[in-house]
Amino acid sequence: MIRKTRLFTPGPTPLLPAAQFAMAAADIHHRTPEFRALYSRVLAQLKDFVGTKNDVIILSSSGTGAMEASVSNLTSPGDRVLVLTAGKFGERWTALAKAFGCSVDVISKPYGQTFDLNEVKEALKLETRAVFMQASETSTGTSHDVEGVAKLLKEVNSEALLIVDAITGLGTTPLDMDAWGVDVLVGGSQKAVMIPPGLSYLAVSERAWERMEGTYNPRYYFDLRKERKNAKNGESAYTPAVALIAALGAALDYIAAQADGDLAAGRAKLVDNAQVIAKMTREACVALGFKLFSTSPSPAATAVLAPEGVDSGVIVKALKTRFGAIITNGQGEMKGQLFRIAHLGFFDFLDTMALLAALEQVAVTDLKLPNVQFGTALIPAQKVFAEAAAK
Repeated sequence: MIRKTRLFTPGPTPLLPAAQFAMAAADIHHRTPEFRALYSRVLAQLKDFVGTKNDVIILSSSGTGAMEASVSNLTSPGDRVLVLTAGKFGERWTALAKAFGCSVDVISKPYGQTFDLNEVKEALKLETRAVFMQASETSTGTSHDVEGVAKLLKEVNSEALLIVDAITGLGTTPLDMDAWGVDVLVGGSQKAVMIPPGLSYLAVSERAWERMEGTYNPRYYFDLRKERKNAKNGESAYTPAVALIAALGAALDYIAAQADGDLAAGRAKLVDNAQVIAKMTREACVALGFKLFSTSPSPAATAVLAPEGVDSGVIVKALKTRFGAIITNGQGEMKGQLFRIAHLGFFDFLDTMALLAALEQVAVTDLKLPNVQFGTALIPAQKVFAEAAAK
């Protein structure tokens, strides 16, 4: 039989066709009225997509560039910061903060776990200038309590800025930046907005903009103040990724169209979609006899432990070679122990059922798991979808 390659990875994610067409037609110079109109529109749409009244900045970089910009713009050498880490991307915050000379306190939890707010409270110091964390740690398929940490910072009257990597949280998880008091929310293009890698974006609070005026870590390309100044005129400080910005505009239009042109409502539908198919996947995997890895599962991606004695790479390879379905292995110390299935962006019911059917085939014919037969995974997934559709 023929095979059609399908991505089920947490980034890059499947591309929206309308975004691909927009990229192909994006023959625009970036210092023209046509581009300024496009750029200004996309910046305004991003505010609605993030759900904030704060200014949003676009950078031509992967999400790591926006993470670096958050550190370089908001800290000075010697600043004490707190990093909450429970996976590879939390570890990236630690490495970035140390690279810019910060004095880093770390709360580190085992992979697959999340943080106790009492531990966070105990780790905060009067001199803590910033707290860095993930909304969704896709290396382990885990969600973290951004709202709880934000509330805690208010309760203890901390001056620390709250900086959140929401690269896989946006479009999968309810996030209320303004109401909760998040100071920086970082997103990336190759995730829920369904376009290729190459853009990152940051929503930045007024408190964070004020902090930038008193920090002195080195920055040049990632100087957020330059970008903010230029964005007011519909331009970027340096040459932008024009085609990707056109694609982003098309993707945000698509999301808005899911709710009759209301982008905020479209975002809510996107979040609901991710949560439903994540629950379908979790229920199906448990029915097959797999164990979920995370104690706080993320709707962005589900991390599943391989059966005892089975390398997770065997499952990843079987899905690819037999069905053209691309999922991801564990990262770092979890490679070979778990596999991850993504739910963020351009996935729907049919995509999910196809992947679960393929996983069921692997479980029955390749792994020969006990008490598993055809239908074992699909029936609970169908029930989850039917219950969600009936609401």
